[in-house]
Amino acid sequence: MTVPPLIVAPSILAADFARLADEVRAVEHAADWLHVDVMDNHFVPNLTIGLPVVQSLRAATELPFDVHLMIEDPRRWAPGYADAGAYNVTFHAEACDDPVALAKDLRSAGSKAGLAIDRDTPIEPYLDLLPSFDTLLIMTIKAGFGGQRFIPQLLDKVRAARRHVASGHLELRIEVDGGIAADTIEQAAAAGADAFVAGTAVYGADDPAEAVRRLRGLAERATTGA
Repeated sequence: MTVPPLIVAPSILAADFARLADEVRAVEHAADWLHVDVMDNHFVPNLTIGLPVVQSLRAATELPFDVHLMIEDPRRWAPGYADAGAYNVTFHAEACDDPVALAKDLRSAGSKAGLAIDRDTPIEPYLDLLPSFDTLLIMTIKAGFGGQRFIPQLLDKVRAARRHVASGHLELRIEVDGGIAADTIEQAAAAGADAFVAGTAVYGADDPAEAVRRLRGLAERATTGA
């Protein structure tokens, strides 16, 4: 199999919500995906944006949307994000009693399907479900808030997933989300991640686009040894 290029996905959770369209355009020619965190104040104790904002932003950029649903009842809401033009819609294993069925619904609605694993959730029960998914998102913090400190021990889940993907010759993105920055992205890449969500590290920088390029370079160095 060919090795896919690495993905850097700035998270608009760290952007200025009063200037979302401008913040998106600031990374448009550097980022690969735009990560959109949807929180409902039920599954996680925070409330962010929802479908109307995603629909409005979809008209403002050509970037593929990587929607991360931290919500209860994703069976009800997730297909709407696919219908709105999201490239990838990821929902949490902890919130869904039939992840494979929802993955099929998302693919039928036109998006990729992603499965997210939170900090305290073992990955092993879900490894056999991975052929039904396009993305596995492994939280490297506790889901629900931006700006948390990266937890390196959670990279053991990334290593386990990478071994499983390699042994099964699966076509699957392994994405990491939480505390990804210049001092952590190389660890995540070396562990086997190939998609990286970065919030504060991008939108807290003076030049968000340059921050994206730097992060990609660091990840590539970790995977190629260059």
